[in-house]
Amino acid sequence: MQPFDLVGSLPLIVIWLALGAVGIVIQAFVRNTKLVFGYYAGTLAVTGTLAALTSYHKTTAFQHMITVGGYANYFDVLFCAAGLMTMLAARPYLQRSESEYDEFYTLLVSAVSGMILMAHSNNLVVTFVGVELMSISFYVMAGFFKMQERSVEAALKYFLLGAFASGFLVYGMALLYGATGSLDYVDIGLAAHGGTLRFPLLLAAGAVLMTIGLSFKVAAFPFHQWAPDVYEGSPTAVTAFMSTAGKAAAFSAFIPIIMAVMPVGAGAAAAAYAPQLQMVLAIIAAITMLVGNISAIAQTNVKRMLAYSSIAHAGYLMMGLVSGSADGAAGILFYVTSYVFMQIGAFVIVGLVEKADGTNVMLDDYRGLGKRQPLLAGLMAVFMFSLAGIPPFAGFFGKYLLFLSAIEAGFTWLTIVAVVSSVISVYFYLGMVVKMYFQEAEHATEPAPTGMAGITLAVATIAVVVLGVLPSLLLNIYRTW
Repeated sequence: MQPFDLVGSLPLIVIWLALGAVGIVIQAFVRNTKLVFGYYAGTLAVTGTLAALTSYHKTTAFQHMITVGGYANYFDVLFCAAGLMTMLAARPYLQRSESEYDEFYTLLVSAVSGMILMAHSNNLVVTFVGVELMSISFYVMAGFFKMQERSVEAALKYFLLGAFASGFLVYGMALLYGATGSLDYVDIGLAAHGGTLRFPLLLAAGAVLMTIGLSFKVAAFPFHQWAPDVYEGSPTAVTAFMSTAGKAAAFSAFIPIIMAVMPVGAGAAAAAYAPQLQMVLAIIAAITMLVGNISAIAQTNVKRMLAYSSIAHAGYLMMGLVSGSADGAAGILFYVTSYVFMQIGAFVIVGLVEKADGTNVMLDDYRGLGKRQPLLAGLMAVFMFSLAGIPPFAGFFGKYLLFLSAIEAGFTWLTIVAVVSSVISVYFYLGMVVKMYFQEAEHATEPAPTGMAGITLAVATIAVVVLGVLPSLLLNIYRTW
């Protein structure tokens, strides 16, 4: 262990020490939810700040098992921001449901620590530990309303299918190790480039199995069936977090793995299968976009509509993987950042409109919201426009970057599918706006007071607008980090 291993890994060390060594002890002796909330909010704030401060030096640590600085630290900041926004929105939501317990914040920070480990990983075993730490936290959070049947059902479905997907992930890792003799991304990439593979077919099979496992985590077709039921049954605050930060974490692991096993312009070792794997990813992306958006049209429940929308956005993000280029990775980073803010903002409003007993989540319940709560309706309209990719909001420029990377990689047909899919999505996104402003409510119910959720909504709205109007602010960070 070198001194810089500790300095460069400060975000990981701080969140683990704060969570395991201190946080659990505090909860054991101090049963004060407000104090625990403040402690964990401070933990995420400190972790995100340290990640930003240590981002300048890009290297590896702990015998090349993790990366520090740059790309990984950017995701650290994003995960901590998503965690903080979720905590602020979740507290009034849980209090209204009389379900605010210390364990919720522990599980949330535990999930963030797993996400951070995934983003820093430079080794397949480290990636698996991060994936499972995040996933197990999500399984429990999905069933946090243990007295509600739908919440327990969501947790069970998520756990069973998640465990099944983990099997594909581990088996794929084993095959990659058998093909290359290493678990490190760099060594795997060098083997794929340089033609030193022990068993070339094993590399292709391992890449396919890992793609299947990670496709489940991002809810890509045909591994998306769990998402609508889990998103609908989970507490809305949990749904907001797992559908945004969870997806971002999966792509933080997806990018380096795909870059290693599917190098563009690779030598003889990867030339035999790289184009086929690229085409498989393109087909998955295309079908995911179409299935997600077409299915969303038929939904009458807001959470299920946003769930299918989330599936479609996974397809858009996979376009960056298909390109296999630095521009594709930059497009993923920009779009996933925009998506975190616009999706969390939308779900926070859903949580405010939702009643304590879990009702009032149908699309018809939003009729006349523009008259009853003009501010909430206006913010929801902003998030809907951004999700649809309408300028000048962040979603538009994110899609532009992804579409451009696919065209430059020679996948013009995929971009055409994406454009058609985006046009389809306009129907249900604008349908929400029409219900809020142009239809009268039959049985109007006033949304809950925003409380601290108002902070989350303000941050999300500002981010969506600023990133859409001034996308160079974020793109310059990529170039610097």
